[in-house]
Amino acid sequence: MNIQWYPGHMTKTKRMMQENIALVDIVIELLDARIPYSSRNPDIDKLAANKKRIVILNKSDLADDKKTERWVGYFESQGLYVLLADSIRGKGLKAVAEAAEELMAEKKERLRKRGRIFVPTRAMVAGIPNVGKSTLINKFVGRSTAKTGDKPGVTRGKQWVRIKRDLELLDTPGILWPKFEDKEVGLKLAFTGAVNDNITDLPELAQELISLLRRLYPNELKARYKIDFDENTPTHEILNDIGVSRGFMAKGGIVDTKRTASIFLDEFRAAKLGKMTLESVEDIATEP
Repeated sequence: MNIQWYPGHMTKTKRMMQENIALVDIVIELLDARIPYSSRNPDIDKLAANKKRIVILNKSDLADDKKTERWVGYFESQGLYVLLADSIRGKGLKAVAEAAEELMAEKKERLRKRGRIFVPTRAMVAGIPNVGKSTLINKFVGRSTAKTGDKPGVTRGKQWVRIKRDLELLDTPGILWPKFEDKEVGLKLAFTGAVNDNITDLPELAQELISLLRRLYPNELKARYKIDFDENTPTHEILNDIGVSRGFMAKGGIVDTKRTASIFLDEFRAAKLGKMTLESVEDIATEP
């Protein structure tokens, strides 16, 4: 299954970000803690090359804690300021403001010596679709200033939001990149909801996720759906068993595979199978 999704508005978003990058001091990039590597947009990396950076591993409440710890070390070794956040519950917000202040301290002091008393910090918030950028900003200000949704592509235009007197954030629409060279990256983005479900075959996507989870978290998969399987069990049979276990039956006594797949993906995304991370630092280290 080869996932590719790059709707036209993403091209406009990339252009808008290029036009506005000169206005900001810091780029805050949100990554999905469940797929820290696959959720890094290489275009954002290039765009922010000469800016101070804060990397936020968002949705950390849904991710495997031990793997998250390793990912924090990985990004810090690259010289990035790394924070953990749960934008829905507002966890980690204070640390973001403190990090921005720390990164700007030297510049602000330098400007104050030149007579600039008030030096506001402006930061661009960027990331892939559905990673929680607008939710994070709304928690900051305590109201629904930025549009949010549980589907990718809700935010369509830039929005400047003042968090406090000397901190302004530029909320930007989620963007992917024109082509996923690695098939696995596209799949992981689809698993976590960064790609519109409407362009995928849900039963096939669910089977791809089952194939990965049976290797990474087999016990959690078995426990959630009260099923059993071994290394020789075909993935379509496991999906079918999940449907039987949940009672998702269509007419004629057959499993409604589309409904089963949809519910299975939703439950994975909500961490109802447990806290899971789909890639590890060790995987990246062994890449050619």
